[in-house]
Amino acid sequence: MIFAAVAIIMAGPGELVADCFKELPRLDAYRLDLIGSLLGITTFTVCSFFGTPPLVWFGIVSVLFIVLLGAAAKAVSVTLLVATAAMFTYPLIHDQGVFWSPYYQVTTFQRPNSSNGTQWWIYVNGVPHQRLETAAARLREQPFYEEPYLRASNPPKDVLIVGAGTGTDVAIALSHGVRHVDAVEIDPSLLEFGRTHNPDRAYQDPRVTAYVNDGRAFLERTHKRYDLILFALPDSLTLVSGASALRLESYLFTAQAMQSARDHLAPGGAFSMYNFYRQPWLVDRLGHTMDQAFGHPPCLLSRPRGEHLAVFVIGRAPADQECIATWQPSPTAPTPSTDNHPFLYVADDAGLFGVPTIYLLVLGLVLLGSTIAIRAVAGRRQTRAMWQYRDLFLLGVAFLLLETKNVTGFALYFGTTWLVNALVFAGVLIAVLAAVEVTRRYTVPPLRTMYVVLFGGLLLAWLVPTIWVLSLPWGARLVVAVLLAFIPIMAANVIFAKRFDSTADATTAFGTNLLGAMVGGCLEYLALASGYRSLLVICAALYLTAYLCTPRGEAVASGPSRPFAVATRD
Repeated sequence: MIFAAVAIIMAGPGELVADCFKELPRLDAYRLDLIGSLLGITTFTVCSFFGTPPLVWFGIVSVLFIVLLGAAAKAVSVTLLVATAAMFTYPLIHDQGVFWSPYYQVTTFQRPNSSNGTQWWIYVNGVPHQRLETAAARLREQPFYEEPYLRASNPPKDVLIVGAGTGTDVAIALSHGVRHVDAVEIDPSLLEFGRTHNPDRAYQDPRVTAYVNDGRAFLERTHKRYDLILFALPDSLTLVSGASALRLESYLFTAQAMQSARDHLAPGGAFSMYNFYRQPWLVDRLGHTMDQAFGHPPCLLSRPRGEHLAVFVIGRAPADQECIATWQPSPTAPTPSTDNHPFLYVADDAGLFGVPTIYLLVLGLVLLGSTIAIRAVAGRRQTRAMWQYRDLFLLGVAFLLLETKNVTGFALYFGTTWLVNALVFAGVLIAVLAAVEVTRRYTVPPLRTMYVVLFGGLLLAWLVPTIWVLSLPWGARLVVAVLLAFIPIMAANVIFAKRFDSTADATTAFGTNLLGAMVGGCLEYLALASGYRSLLVICAALYLTAYLCTPRGEAVASGPSRPFAVATRD
């Protein structure tokens, strides 16, 4: 239902864009479209930075529609603007505890706690996420928060807390007499709420330094060593945009992340994490991951019934931890998640080829519904005509997979923050625009040569180890990551520009490419089975098939052309 609603809504602007492409030269129309998309991403970034509510977002859209449609549909546009304002203004007046972060709708309210005091409840997107109260009250209700300090052999002095949130974990650390806390939180709005409302005023303490950053990115950039590194319930409840089942915290729980945490421990230091897990095999997977990264099993406090609580504490060396109970290795423990396959919450036997059944069902319905809709709108003759542009279909499939690989790669190298995502999508559009301008202004090599460049770029991205890129300083890492992403994107878009220019029916050709892009979006979920690195192999196979399907003569054609570029998901 959600997919159908979004498709219906987007059909309106899509019709307007189609009309523009009929009235304007292809290059001019698409250049304007790319520039508009870049302006849209810039507006998104500004709105996210200021935490604006939906009223602002949809208000901007409504005003733009009034300008776009003009007098011909002025009454409809004004009605849309008034309805939008009424719909999104009511929650602002009625729900005083609601605000918006770059990731969530955040709802806050106060309730009594068991100590005859009050506590703040924080819901994100309607789901309970955090509670904010004094450290003393939290420890009386849930004493497991003390486990990291009780099981570490040496009292920690310098502490890193990932997932610091509104500051309760920070206040608990301060109550244990630590010397300094680095508090890392990915959501700036939750951090600011904690600054204002934390009853212990944890973030005002001079011993605390707060960072708005992705936890894995912070670990990769800092050279500090800590007596205790704590992952404090870092469950984001949201996905990285356009990147399959990748969650904001997915790269925190991989084998490589645990190894990075171990490398940032001072002599005698310990690593700890706790959360409420719904499945026992999740506890086994995390225990297995720590056992593998540290070389010995961690301490484990587990309550499988009711709370589904698990607290892990593991010392840099076995002598650095004092366990009451230890996680026991088991032959049936799930394999650890990795940077290539960072899907902590997907079981090894999740479904067909490792893809959960619910994903396969929904994606199948999406493809079936889309096929029926396209057949109904285009008709049998037009559908048959699309077959002659099957190479463009394959180019669309491959490019969406290539885009996904770049989004997830940058999320690993620089963090899963909303700003990184915005910059990555802007970078993809700039690369597409650059391909258009190069093809427009210069005589580019024939398609055969551009395919060689494309395959060379894919091979280079395959050969360069992720761990090596992560080991580079931030500036060098940025240069290498951009080059690895830019070469195949640039080549792929020059190929599409030259091929599209030679088509007899531009509308059918571009529609075929868009259909391929949609299929590519569904194929992203193959990463659940084989990992993100395998997407490069699938891309190479699709591009090779597209080359073999290119009409004779086109593959060796050269000379200037009227460029266009493959559609990207912005």
